[in-house]
Amino acid sequence: MKGYVVAMVEVNDPAAYEAYRSRTADVIAQYGGRFIVRGGQVEVREGEFRRNRLVVLEFPSLDAARTFYDSPEYQAILPLRTRAAEADLLLVEGWDG
Repeated sequence: MKGYVVAMVEVNDPAAYEAYRSRTADVIAQYGGRFIVRGGQVEVREGEFRRNRLVVLEFPSLDAARTFYDSPEYQAILPLRTRAAEADLLLVEGWDG
């Protein structure tokens, strides 16, 4: 089953966040992932979306998503995000139906 990283992000410092964002694609690809959603318009139909950015990454498996998140390459750039934004981040197992 596929694995997903779902991040709801509130960017507080756009210039600093760009330093993080510009480095993520290569690390994601290195671990077999790809962007499904990278920002873009969000339309809330139920409940409340309390952040200003949504990101969804797809990986071959949940283990691959974990490996990406825990990787030395991602952990090296993660502080760039945590200084520039607040986030709720989930690792989610997909469904094969």
